[in-house]
Amino acid sequence: MDEFGVIERFFRHTPQAESVLLGPGDDAAVIKPTPGMGLTMSMDTLLEGRHFPVGFPAEYVGWRSLAVNLSDLAAMGARPRWALLSLSLPQVDEAWLEGFCRGFFTLAEQMGVSLVGGDTVKGPLSITVQVTGEVPATRALRRSGARPGDKLCITGPVGLAAAGLANWQAGITTGALVQAFAQPIPQCQTSLRLQGLATSAIDISDGLLADLQHILTASGGIGADVHVEALPLTSEFLSWGDGAQRQQAQLYGGDDYQLLFTLLSHVNVPRGCVQIGRITSRPRIRVQDFQGQWHDNMAIRGWDHFTS
Repeated sequence: MDEFGVIERFFRHTPQAESVLLGPGDDAAVIKPTPGMGLTMSMDTLLEGRHFPVGFPAEYVGWRSLAVNLSDLAAMGARPRWALLSLSLPQVDEAWLEGFCRGFFTLAEQMGVSLVGGDTVKGPLSITVQVTGEVPATRALRRSGARPGDKLCITGPVGLAAAGLANWQAGITTGALVQAFAQPIPQCQTSLRLQGLATSAIDISDGLLADLQHILTASGGIGADVHVEALPLTSEFLSWGDGAQRQQAQLYGGDDYQLLFTLLSHVNVPRGCVQIGRITSRPRIRVQDFQGQWHDNMAIRGWDHFTS
């Protein structure tokens, strides 16, 4: 099967929204944005062996390649609408492509995303996805905007994906923790409720403390107090590792794609979200562990492509 056969079979016959005037198969897509809305765009590249394990099931690769991009839109409070896909393949593997498309389009349909075009080339396995969403221009969420006294909140548990990856690497290929890593759920619906409410927001891709530091830096070099015991947990996570391993995964593990956000002190925490601390004026992060001890010299490290 040649390049155009791959496009025709796997990527052209996809459901199109009314906003897609011209989709896959032409030189470029034509879309129809909603009047009065600002466009929000993001793009990520996933490489085998770096962003997902070698030999990872194609369905998981397809899901993750879209999910990590949609999470960026969620961090901005944007509703996802359209996607472009660039796929580099060492060879045409129809079974792999069927699995990839199953994962990609299952999530796309759940999130209301239309694939409108892209590119396929021969080369090492690499997936690049560009997504576009819509948000009222004055209501887009940003990393900047947090102020001392703000509540520090999270949309759900963290550490699960790190535990799931550790399980996969240990030969455990099923279970809720592996699922958390393989098929993360971007918080797109929750983010819409944060429009006009959150003073700042970011998605947790590189680790809780590392991404919190991005908010603090963008907001003018302020600090935060974080209470580990306030972080939400699941029964599966509690059965994994020991206390030290779980705390390590919660504070430094990436790939959960929950949202970390701040609220003014008088604003109620949205249903389903949890307050885990407060923003402070001192320019550092303090962490209170399960024993109630405070630590203000915690290493703020996360994933970095050139140093990790």
